Amino acid sequence: MNRERFGRWLPWVSTPLILVVFFLLWDVFVRVNGMSELVLPRPGTVFASLGELVTTGDTWYHARVTAIETISGFAIALVAGVATGVVLGKVRWMERSLRPLIVASQVVPKVALIPLFVIWFGFGITSKVIMAAMLAFFPIMLNVQLGVRSVESGQRDVMRSLNANRWQTFNHLEFKSTLPYVFAGMEVGIVLAIIGTIVGEYLGGSEGLGYLVVRTLNALDAPALFAVIILLSVLGLLLYFVVNGLKRFFIPWHESVYSMQETNA
Repeated sequence: MNRERFGRWLPWVSTPLILVVFFLLWDVFVRVNGMSELVLPRPGTVFASLGELVTTGDTWYHARVTAIETISGFAIALVAGVATGVVLGKVRWMERSLRPLIVASQVVPKVALIPLFVIWFGFGITSKVIMAAMLAFFPIMLNVQLGVRSVESGQRDVMRSLNANRWQTFNHLEFKSTLPYVFAGMEVGIVLAIIGTIVGEYLGGSEGLGYLVVRTLNALDAPALFAVIILLSVLGLLLYFVVNGLKRFFIPWHESVYSMQETNA
């Protein structure tokens, strides 16, 4: 009982403790080495800048733009990735034909595509959404394809022996067997989506947190730059936890969720 209680409270104690130790070491490092605020500001200065940022409506506007671009790109990647993964998982000859093209499209440096997107779609939201979708698409598609192929032939035989039709087989077997793989791809995809959004804003944007990074960098305001990076980290964590929460809601029966719930119980 004590071990279960300890395991439940450990993340709430260890994570803040690690952060406190990290910021203390950061402060000591800056003090001992006498580093300039332009190179590495002290944590207190960074948190003061963070406080100023979160109290201005301009910052919340840029954060909202980044969130909208990320979620939109992720949603497009989710629909396209699931559809493509299902088709390629079921049609082997098509997977063999298209896999080289899909892989080749992913190894192209996405940063090199930003100027093209800016030319084609302008500096608005469209180019960032496309960049986020491109980065999030591949892990979702790959995991869905793996999930479709993970259904064993013996399980299909059992469904046939029960006189299940195609819809019943899909609903009770294939759909539920593939869902954990979908969420595994989503957890990776949401992280890559926000990276794609920030890269797009950084290289060709006039709004969003990525644009704030450029603005604070050009102003040589290192504390504000670190503060924006913290905001980006918080936004990424929130989006990741939303996806993780959806996983707990849709597949509470899966081992990855059930074992975690038992640990926290």
